[in-house]
Amino acid sequence: MCSDQNNNGPAVDNPIKKQLADGSPPMTSDQLLALLDESGIEHTTRDHPPMWTVDDAKALREPCDYGHTKNLFVRNKKGSMWLLTLHEDRQVDLRETARLVGTNRFSFASEQRLMHFLGVVPGAVSPLSILNDVGGQVMFYIDESLLDAPALHIHPLINTRTTTVRTEELINFIAAHGIHSHVLSFNK
Repeated sequence: MCSDQNNNGPAVDNPIKKQLADGSPPMTSDQLLALLDESGIEHTTRDHPPMWTVDDAKALREPCDYGHTKNLFVRNKKGSMWLLTLHEDRQVDLRETARLVGTNRFSFASEQRLMHFLGVVPGAVSPLSILNDVGGQVMFYIDESLLDAPALHIHPLINTRTTTVRTEELINFIAAHGIHSHVLSFNK
């Protein structure tokens, strides 16, 4: 099985309280996997050492040519937030990417904001994190190039597991939870 990676770097003894913005606890990895099962979503999950970077993922995974991601949680000066799921090798110009989604400038969101809105710590961000956005304040964008992959390899809310799920089923699963997936095209 292949695995994905997020490009948020390692966290050191995270003092962030595991609590969403509304005060509720975030969904756990086990709860998420049970929700996938209950929804009839076929998936496979593999445990592995922590993956903090794309390079970590490439070193730990078995060869596989598709569906590897990196995930960026960004915000603008006004506090609007985006979860960007990109191909792991995508070179990202944050100014250009901000322009593509209709804002002026991006900066990376803080660890506290990451926990409050996506319920994860750095290194564990994935499209599944959007399910913890109880207030619907984060816009989700997926790299157009990933839509051609038969499946994606993503973290199920922790970076010591990788879940493989068919791309179409993932998008439909997210939509079934009221979250619209915007397509990010870098070829414009």
